[in-house]
Amino acid sequence: MPTHSTVHTAVFPVAGLGTRFLPATKASPKEMLPIVDKPLIQYAVEEAYAAGVRHMVFVTGRSKRAIEDHFDTAYELESELLATNKTALLEVVRAVQPSDMDCTYVRQPRSLGLGHAVLCAAHIVGEHPFAVLLADDLMVGPVGGRPILAQMVEAFEALGRSVLAVQEVPPDQVRRYGIVAGDPAGEHLISVDKIVEKPTPEQAPSRMAVAGRYVLTPRIFDELSSLPPGAGGEIQLTDAIARLMLKERVYGYQYTGKRYDCGSKEGFLEATVELALQHPQMGAPFREYLRTLQP
Repeated sequence: MPTHSTVHTAVFPVAGLGTRFLPATKASPKEMLPIVDKPLIQYAVEEAYAAGVRHMVFVTGRSKRAIEDHFDTAYELESELLATNKTALLEVVRAVQPSDMDCTYVRQPRSLGLGHAVLCAAHIVGEHPFAVLLADDLMVGPVGGRPILAQMVEAFEALGRSVLAVQEVPPDQVRRYGIVAGDPAGEHLISVDKIVEKPTPEQAPSRMAVAGRYVLTPRIFDELSSLPPGAGGEIQLTDAIARLMLKERVYGYQYTGKRYDCGSKEGFLEATVELALQHPQMGAPFREYLRTLQP
């Protein structure tokens, strides 16, 4: 299988129910929740596009039609904006899906875990390396620097092996993540020799957690397709990566930037405030408003 080439495809598992945000997600996908003026899924797609990805594969489920509509052409809306000479807004709408970007949608028929969601895209990805982006994790590169997936794709193209985004977390948070351990393998890199899904603090091999970005070789599909159900009766991507490590090297990449856990209300609010402060139009007036609040 070819493993060392430019990453052209990204997979977005978006079939989850978003129960932590009920009732907001009762009829609307959690990935469509907006941070300032863009939905979470658009931030993830823009990050993939900036990394050179042009084929976006969305693994959806029931009640996720809004995602497909968001990346489709809105003829009536565009006609109205054109007729009323609202050219700036028309450019914003058309920029959601650039002309050189392709979108494919595939259903995950049952909620069987992240690994199963990725496996649902196997027939579309084929025998090529690909990225996986979890829209719940809003990842922002450093000011003036490269987006996080672009950093990882560069590392992948140098290594030719799977790369996982990792960050150090406090001991009381290790139970929320897949945790990796290994030896330094260069700047920002760890050669992973152990990966454990959501360990207790006592069981954790380190405090280095896998964030919601992956660049994977196609061999991961072989592991996923033969993997027995793991925790919760689900096909766990972490388990497949552990098996992949027995056959080829896997690296952790300590990215430069910031991650917002928008799967939690606290992280969602943090992202809303911080990105609002960075917004080119809203940043200054919003900062002034915040100063008026009582401490």
